[in-house]
Amino acid sequence: MSAKNYKENYQKLKKIAETMRDTKEPDIDHLVSMVGEATQAYKNCQARIDAVEKALGQKTIKD
Repeated sequence: MSAKNYKENYQKLKKIAETMRDTKEPDIDHLVSMVGEATQAYKNCQARIDAVEKALGQKTIKD
């Protein structure tokens, strides 16, 4: 299940980045799943940003 809102996805990305930064000897099996989760969270964040930019662009055109 992937989180739909930006804040949840951003927090997930931060947590994964901190974990990766603080881990001295990463477990490659765990690393693969973390990268997968981070990739999905990033895509969700980017989709929300794109939607906002599109909405702002449409408002500007209408004004």
